[in-house]
Parts: sequence; structure tokens; C-alpha cells
Amino acid sequence: MNLVMGIGKGSSPGTTPNLVNRNTRAQVPDHLAGITPEVHQNQESDDFYPIETLKTEDLLQNFTQLLLLQKSCPRGWKTLEKKSCHQYVAEEKGHLIEIQDIFHPSPDMQEEPQLVILEGAAGIGKSTLARQVRRAWEEGQLYRNRFQHVFYFSCRELAQYKQLSLAELIAKDQTVPVAPIRKILSQPKKLLFILDGIDEPAWVLEEQNTEVCLHWSQPQPVHRLLGSLLGKSILPGASLLLTARTTDLQKFIPSLWQPRWVEVLGFSESGWKEYFNKYFSKKRKAMEALRLIDLNPMLSTLCLVPWVSWLVCTCLKQQMEQGRDLSLTSQTTTALCLKYLSQTLPDHALGTHLRGLCSLAAEGICKRRTLFSERDLWEQGLSNDVIALFLKMGVLQNQPSSLSYSFAHLCLQEFFAAMSCILGNNEEKCGDTKIYRIVETVIEVYGRQDLFEAPTICFLFGLLSEQGVNEMEKIFTTHLSLNTLWEILDKARALPQHQHLYSLGLFHCLYEIQKEELLTQVMHNLQKEKACDPTDMTHPVFQTNVKHLVVQTDLELMVVTFCIKYCHHVKRLQLNGGEQHGQTLTAPRMVLSRWTPITNASWQVLFSTLEFTESLEELDLSGNPLSNSEVQSLCRTLRHHGCQLKILWLVSCGITYSCCWDLASVLCTSGSLTELDLQLNDLGDRGVRLLCEGLRNPACKLRILRLDQASLSEQVMAELRALTEKNPKLLIQSTWKPRETVSTLGLDKGEMSAGPSSCKRQRLQSGDKLTESLGTEDGFWGSTGPVATEVVDRERNLYRVQFPMAGSYHWPSTGLRFVVTRAVTIEIKFCAWSQFLGKTSLEQSHMVAGPLFDIKAEQGAVAAVYLPHFVDLQGIQEDTSKFQVAHFMKDGVVLEKPAKVEPHCTVLKNPSFSTIGVMLKRIPATWRFLSITSITLLYHQPHAEELKLHLYLIPNDCTIRKAIDDEEMKFQFVRIHKPPPVGSLYVGSRYTVSGSGTMEIIPKELELCYRSSAEAQLFSEIYVGHLQSGIRLEIKNKNADTVVWETLLKPGDLRPASTPVTPAPTVAWPSLHFVDQHREQLVARVTSVDPVLDKLHGQVLSEEQYEMVRAEATNSDKMRRLFSYSRSWDKARKSQLYQALKETHSYLILELWEMWGRALGEWVS
Repeated sequence: MNLVMGIGKGSSPGTTPNLVNRNTRAQVPDHLAGITPEVHQNQESDDFYPIETLKTEDLLQNFTQLLLLQKSCPRGWKTLEKKSCHQYVAEEKGHLIEIQDIFHPSPDMQEEPQLVILEGAAGIGKSTLARQVRRAWEEGQLYRNRFQHVFYFSCRELAQYKQLSLAELIAKDQTVPVAPIRKILSQPKKLLFILDGIDEPAWVLEEQNTEVCLHWSQPQPVHRLLGSLLGKSILPGASLLLTARTTDLQKFIPSLWQPRWVEVLGFSESGWKEYFNKYFSKKRKAMEALRLIDLNPMLSTLCLVPWVSWLVCTCLKQQMEQGRDLSLTSQTTTALCLKYLSQTLPDHALGTHLRGLCSLAAEGICKRRTLFSERDLWEQGLSNDVIALFLKMGVLQNQPSSLSYSFAHLCLQEFFAAMSCILGNNEEKCGDTKIYRIVETVIEVYGRQDLFEAPTICFLFGLLSEQGVNEMEKIFTTHLSLNTLWEILDKARALPQHQHLYSLGLFHCLYEIQKEELLTQVMHNLQKEKACDPTDMTHPVFQTNVKHLVVQTDLELMVVTFCIKYCHHVKRLQLNGGEQHGQTLTAPRMVLSRWTPITNASWQVLFSTLEFTESLEELDLSGNPLSNSEVQSLCRTLRHHGCQLKILWLVSCGITYSCCWDLASVLCTSGSLTELDLQLNDLGDRGVRLLCEGLRNPACKLRILRLDQASLSEQVMAELRALTEKNPKLLIQSTWKPRETVSTLGLDKGEMSAGPSSCKRQRLQSGDKLTESLGTEDGFWGSTGPVATEVVDRERNLYRVQFPMAGSYHWPSTGLRFVVTRAVTIEIKFCAWSQFLGKTSLEQSHMVAGPLFDIKAEQGAVAAVYLPHFVDLQGIQEDTSKFQVAHFMKDGVVLEKPAKVEPHCTVLKNPSFSTIGVMLKRIPATWRFLSITSITLLYHQPHAEELKLHLYLIPNDCTIRKAIDDEEMKFQFVRIHKPPPVGSLYVGSRYTVSGSGTMEIIPKELELCYRSSAEAQLFSEIYVGHLQSGIRLEIKNKNADTVVWETLLKPGDLRPASTPVTPAPTVAWPSLHFVDQHREQLVARVTSVDPVLDKLHGQVLSEEQYEMVRAEATNSDKMRRLFSYSRSWDKARKSQLYQALKETHSYLILELWEMWGRALGEWVS
């Protein structure tokens, strides 16, 4: 579907486009300057085969959100600088972002990027995403405010041209409007060029000589035209979005400049399931497919790759159409392709023609071609009838002009190319000469360094598996006589040195072949080499006995753990590691680092693999949140006779008492487990008592148990002491204690980290009860939705949050925001300024400008913190130089200048934490007239004989709000939620309180001033008597006599006494349910209703209601129908709808919360 793009209002048809970099001296030649600015076709277009777009329409319509990881550098970035393993791993870190944010400034860079590179593995969804960006822009959903024109180009298509002018290039985009090219190019900063598959053609994009300025109508070689765009010698203000498999782009783009790297990681766990629901038109069929895949954890992990999801859906759809029982046992991509091929072929008579197709694919890979003319197919012996059959089968697809053909997917072409290698070798009677030649050609195409990253090589490994050989012999009705692929590659000199093989690409290849003998041999050879070339950063850095790998996806985790099963020298596996737990580790270990969540399916694969990994003795999963079901799966593995784990670390994994029964059963049955660390988990008395039952069992072999003991009751401590007295070999200890100084991994000898450095090792206990959590609406929010925020100690106002991965997390009700570089636990305590300022002379020179927090976090884990303030910047003429952040420490106070001051927060980069808050340097004679943002708090006492109200006017400080909530709750007063004052008010100014009807107000004046949260706050007490229909309350500026706040109080605003005021820090939540309050927005903006309905089916919606909603034509109509049913729902059922929306449209829900927060007085920073 092509949409006509309109010309933006800012375009000026009479303006000469600024195409040339200002550094160039040459001017547009006179004889070219007057050329009529019309877009025309290139004369060489007879040999051009335009890319087919119809087949991709299905993918676009079924488009599902992909996981995008923004990083400072791409995976495998090459550098000559020597780096430690921690520095190397740090380079790979990043944070998840949304597609709409890829051109936004990042926390460490305030400028908007002009060049964004989407990198990722084959079939991961880069091209589909690039086309979706273009379509979303056309439909006004993306980048409309930034770009007036967005051009999409397939580089495999452009590579067919010899020469193009800039005008001709733009004309190749069929959706470009009929408009003067001069007008289109008049504002380069409003242009976005999408170059899809920039690394596919065999070209070097050299920049045109900058001394020669070419007019937009003058043709030049295509590679130089693109090189000039990338090098900014033409259209220097334009933005570019590139997609590429390889990250070593500088070898063919010499002028590459400061790109933003975004890695496409594929689907999330819910994403591939959403894709299945979109692929199958009928819900019943989608459910059947999902049930089948859920039974195969390895296949469900493969489905995280969008191309594999398409392949699986295609295979299952074929079976459904043929009326067969659904069956799909494939566990590798190669096996899946063979299954697809065997189902697609009508009979084995096509074997001869299939050889021609394989040969065509191989020729295309060698020549870096993906488009083929009819003549190309004829030369391979494929007649028109056979071509038509392959088109019908879906293996081939033709382009709209019918002049060219391509494979249904580039990965499919690489699969057929790999089969050609196998068939070619089998036909060679004089040895392995031909396959050596083929492999050498593949090396020439992909490079030796990236050889194992090449899909063709990966498919070669898979085809040489036992299953692969058997399937090929069936398809081609021939016997295959093959040598070991490893020997062939070795003879082809494809293997430079053994230490260079330790890569994810190699593990993918080994996973595909699944030959135990080969896997054991290769993994044994790898451990022999421990030296590392520090200049080769395409492979992990080795330390003695330590091997590091960055795994960003569940698929990578699966293939690595599969190979570890055959890596007999590795004794210890550490996931998301970096901690040594206070001891020196000498066992050979592998450390896997990742910053994206691990799905349940991936945990199942990991744990099932460990059942047969007899050489592995130590497992460290510390810092990885584990659900109850995941702990159960782990315990099943530990009870398996093949599991020989001796030491298990589960520090700070979110384990609660409900998991302890399974852990206790492990203690009774495991014959190998001798050491277990469960510190920094909320086990409580109940959980520890369950563990004691396991420890008392005579079969228990455990010798060391580490627990948090500070929170345990005396009775449970007595039980633990009795156990150790009865069994002297058993040691129960707690090594991480609050406020204790301990050594930290990665610090130089003698260097210490106070506290300890990580909240994973230091958690303040909250007595003998389990910690509670704030509601999801009250706590932190991240890129994937709400993050559980624990109330560690309500009386001390102490909270804890565990961020699961790198990213930005924000607490709307407080204004706090953290940008973290990895998974980390942070503790936050609300403090009172009066407890600290009295010990300093700061009160004479500075004034309080925001709340005071005591924050504890692991050093280096937080890239930026946003501390809230309540100063109106316009009131100080936006002079932010007066802002300072106070750090209160034992030896005194330190004032730090913030990196940036925003309207409602100050920003610290790479912060160190203590008790910190924002202060403003006093400005003589004017500070008393400082304007600030403020809030009103209104409380009433339910069921009293007469209505009595308490009205507060205070600075917008969450710690003061929390203190008032706590104080009012003591007297059974309940807050009435009302909006804040309109605009900013002045510190020191006096305001009068008045109302309609008969009421008594004492006092009638309030002064807006700052009082520490530990002090009593000023308020007016209002006696109304009996509230009949409603009253109006207002606050006026005493001097100006202007209304700054007013509200209407009705009987329905008064809550019953049974609803206590929430003492936790929270904004004023509305009386309407969330889904009712935001009905209009939800109707307009929910883009995928069916997944929401699936979550409500059978619980909230009846079968008839479910079908009635689905029958509506558009998403908006579906939502209106759904809301027609919700009128009769109670709060519980509306909350189920809210939960379903939050799980399927988390970003929309987060945005609605933020919009509402801003409307209540800009509480969201």
C-alpha cells in the first residue's frame, strides 16, 4: 500500500537546497544551476529489478514490537586499546528502547543523533522494522514532527544501478509525492533516508571528492552517491537509518561518523506469541499452535527470532490445511527448514529441479545477489512450469514487474546455498576439491573473522548433523558421502587460531550440528588456549580460568548452555556475574553477561541442560529475579541424578518463603549439594523453618548455608543454633551485613568499597516480618512497565527496588529517576532536612529546593540520577547556576554542581550516593519572593457528627506529603484528592482561605513556607457542619486578591472510614477507575485488541461477548464494544482489564499515568 506524502509547511520552493557541506569550496556550476528541477528515471533502468513488496505486506500487517538495545558501541567493536574483561563487558552494555526513541537524545548526549544503525543477526527483523518505520511515518504515527520526508531504499535494489543522481535516487521511492525536487530538499534537517541492508552488496561506499560539488540532478556512481550521503558531503543536515548484519561497517564505509548503535534482539516472549495470534486468523488455530510450541522449550526459544516464527507458523498452517495432526519436534533452525521443505514439496520428483534452485542460491550468495532474472533461472534448468510451481509453493516470489525473482527470505536462500555445498561435494568424484572451493568463496564473501556468523556456514553444520543428512537423502533420493565439516574447513584454512573460535557464532554452528563427539572435541581444544590477542575484540577476552561471553538473547543463552554441556573443563557457570562473594575463585569458570530479561522458557532450557552437565560443580544465578515456577524448575534439576552441582549461589534472586519447600526437598535428595547461599532474599521465619526441615533429614549433605539472620525471630535463631549443635559439620552464617566494609571484585588490592558497594550484598532488614510492596501504580516504572517497589520499613520511610536490567526507571509520585547500566538493587530512604542542616552553616547561604533522600546503590551501576526540585525556573530567569546538590556525610557536607537542571529536577551524571538533596543558593533581597510549584492536601474525618476538613498548602515535596499523610492517619483523617494550584506560588507569601455557604475557617490565612518533614506543618481547619449538596473552597493571594486554587467538594468525594489514607508516597489517585478515566485515549490508541480479549476470555468476558467484540471491524470499535460491557463491571473486573492492557500495551499505560501526573502539577520530572 503506497500512501502519498504531503509537502511540509516549512518547505520553500524558491530556496536553493543546501546539499553540500559548508567546508567545501566549490560552487554549483552555472550551466547546472538552471536545470529544471524535475524527478526523472535513469536511462539504465532496463536492467533493474525492483524489490517485491507484496510478500512483505503480511509481515508488516503482522508486525509485532521488537526488542531494541541501544549501546555505545556494537557487539565485537574492534579497538587497539587493551582492556580488562570488565571493561570489555562494559562496552557491550546498553538499555532497551522503543523505536520512537531511536532519534531522541540519550542521557549522556543532549544532541539528537543523525545516523542510527540497526544491527542484528540474520532473520531478526531488521528489514521488516525499517519498512514499518516508513509506514508508521506515512500514517502519522512516527517522527512526523521531526521529518517532512522519509525515503526507504533497499540497498540490494540500488546495487543494480551503475549511476544515479540524487533526484533519481529519491524518485526510486515510489511514494515520493509529485513535487519539485528543490522543494523537497530545501530543508535537509527534515529528511530521513532509510538504507536497508547497507552491508549486503559487494561495494565500498567511497565519498565523492569534496572539492567537486555535484548538483542534485547530476548522475554519479551509486556507491559514491551513498558514500557522500553517509560522509555528509551532500545534505549534511539529513538523517540516516541503516540496517546491517555486520558491525564492521568501516571496511566498506570509510566515512562512517559517530552513529547510534541499536541492536535488534528479536521478539520478547510475549512478542512471538502475539505474532502467532496475528498470523492465524482464527483464535482456535492460534491456541493450538501455541500449545504445541509451549511443549518444546527449545523451539519456543527459537521463535524469538521473527523469521523462525514465520517458518514455524507456515509449517503448522500447512499441516492444518492438509488436515493433519499438528506435529513439530524440530529443535534447530536447519531441522525446521528441512521440515518446511519436506512439507512443501508435493513429491520427490522435484529433486532434480531443487538442485537447480540450490545452485541458483549458492551463485547468488557468492556474488552477493538476491534478485534473479528469468534468464538466471533458465540457466539453472528451471522451466516456466517449474518456476510457477516454486512460486505457488512460496519458496520463490516474483516482483511486481514480473521481471525478477527472489527467495521468500534471504535466510531461505542461504539455506538452499548450504544444500548446494553438500550436493556439490557429493557429486565431486576426485575428493573434496569442489567444497574446498565453495568454502573459500564463502570465506571471501563473509571474511574469516565472521565466518561462523554466516548463516550459510551455520546451515552447513546443521545439514551435516545426523538428522540433516537423513532428511536430505530422502528429499534428493541419493546417498550422501561426506567428510567431517570441521576437517574440510580446517583444510580450507578457515580456522586462524583456536582462541579466535570462542564466539557465539561458533556456538550457534555447534548447536545446529548436535554431534556429541565433535562438540566434545572442539570444546576440549578451546580450553587449551588461554592467551588472547588484545587487539582482536571480535571475540571475548580471556582471563586465567575465566571465559566471558555477552549473551543478549534467550537464543544465545540456549546455544551457549547447550555447548557448555560438552565443555568438561568448565566447573563454574556464572550468569550476570561480576561478584566473587568475598572469596578467591580458582575453578575454571564461564561468565555470561546480559542486560535483558531472561524468559521462563529460557530458564527451562538452561535448567534441563544442567541435568546432564555432570562436570559443572558451581552455579551462580545471583541477581537474577526468579519466579516461584522457575525456582521449582531449578529444584527439579538439582534433584536429578545427572546433576552434580556442589555449590549454588542464589543471592538477591527475589526468593520468598513460598519457594523454600522446594529448596528443602533438594536438601533431602541431592547427593552432591554442599553449599547454598540464599542471602538477600525475603525468606522470613516461615521459609527458614521449612529449610530447617530439610537440614534435619539424615540424607542432607549440605555443609554451608548462608542466610540473612538479622530479620529472624529469636525462636527461629534458636532452631538454627540447635541444628549446628547437633551437626557440627554444618555452618550457618551471614556474610553480608548492613553498613559493613567488604572487599569488592574489580577493585585494586587494598581498595575498599564502603557499605558494601552493592545493595545485593547489603540490605537493611525490617524486623521479623516479610517486606511489603507498593502498588504497581505507586512504584517505579521502566521501559517494560512497572517495577516492584518494596516497603522495607514503613516507619523509617525506607524503600527498595530491584531494576532487572539497564535502562531508565522513574518513580512518578516522588519525581526520582534513575538511569542504570545494568541490573541493580537500590535503597531509598526519605529524610528530614532539619536532621542535617543544623550541623552545618548552609541555612545562612542556601535554601532547601527539594526533598532529601538517603540513597544506596552499587558504585558505577547508575549512569544518572534525576533529583526532584520544586523551584520555578522562570522565577529565577532560568539561571540554574544557583542550584547545588548537597551530600551529607560523616565528616560534613559536600556541595556538587549538577550536570543539568531541568524544570522539575536536577541531573547528576555517574553519581556517588549518600544523603542527598537539591539546594538553591540564596539571592539577597529576592529569595523570599522565589516562585515554586506547590500542592494542596485536603483531609476529612469520616463518620464524624459534623464535617471537619484540614487544608494544607505546601511545596511539592514528597517527603512532606508523606509526613502529613502519616500524621493525619493517626487521627483517622482521609485524604480527598484534588488538583494542585494553578501556576507557581511564592515562598513567604500569605494566602487566604475561603468558601461558599456557612463554614468556620481557623486560621483564614496560610503562609507558603518550607518546613522540614520532621516539623509540624501549617494547615487551616474548616468546620462545615453537614454537607448537603456541595461547597466551593478557594485560596487567594492576599495581596493580589487573585484565586490560585479552587475546588468543588461534593458528598461523593468523602470516602468511608474503612478506606485508610495510604501512608506510602503517592500522588492523588482519581476517584474514577483508571480504565474509565482514560476511556477516550484507550479507545483511540489501543492498537491490538485481540491479545487483551484473550486475557479476559473466560474470566471477565463470556464466549458470546468475546466473539461480539472480535466481530467489530476496527480496533476503536472493538474497544467501544468492550467498554459497553464494562459499565456493569465491578472494580475487580475493571482491574483485570487494566492488568491486561498493562501487559499488552505497557508503554501506552505508562504514558497515560505520566500525562495524568503532569496534569496534577508536573509531579513527573
